[in-house]
Amino acid sequence: MSKLEKLLAANKIWAAQMKESDAQFFERLCELQTPKFLWIGCSDSRITPDASTGLLPGELFVHRNIANLVVHTDMNCLSVMQFAVEVLRVEHIIVCGHYGCGGVKAALENTRLGLIDNWLRHIQDVGRDYRLELEATETSEARLDKLCEINVIEQVLNAGQSTVMQDAWLRGQTVSIHGWIYHIADGIFQDLQVTLDSLEDLNDLGLKMNERQKGK
Repeated sequence: MSKLEKLLAANKIWAAQMKESDAQFFERLCELQTPKFLWIGCSDSRITPDASTGLLPGELFVHRNIANLVVHTDMNCLSVMQFAVEVLRVEHIIVCGHYGCGGVKAALENTRLGLIDNWLRHIQDVGRDYRLELEATETSEARLDKLCEINVIEQVLNAGQSTVMQDAWLRGQTVSIHGWIYHIADGIFQDLQVTLDSLEDLNDLGLKMNERQKGK
């Protein structure tokens, strides 16, 4: 049996188990998609956002890319956000990074990988903005962890600065953006205590991060 055939066989087993535990599960799944959460995370294969948060298929709308970036010229990410906010009416957007992220590490060390270098340039820009804080970090491992955290917060800001979120808040829609980070070593998500519920929150966080860049 080939590797692909094993995947298909495992899928049949999973589907049978789901029907055994809940005979109407797939029928309900076909009827309507009503997730309350949008997940913007890293493409790292070791992270399974729905399973590791105890959610079932249909409960989490997902967008993933290298190093969990929210870039204002990325129509893929912005389209996912607009569909999630305006059509699915999600209530929470979780931007989740992870410690030891290969993309962040490559950006920090200026490793040349090819085409992806252009994508990771966004993280290098973040690293330059927070150069003072990163240089004050004692070890290379701690510096990487720090940049992984800062990158999440910056992407929360980027998400909040998007027209999708600005319009949602202006029309009074209740939707929040949260910054999380994942420990692959123990499988635990950590809330970075960064949440945006409004344009006021966005402005406050922007001012706070500007001060942080200056080392204050």
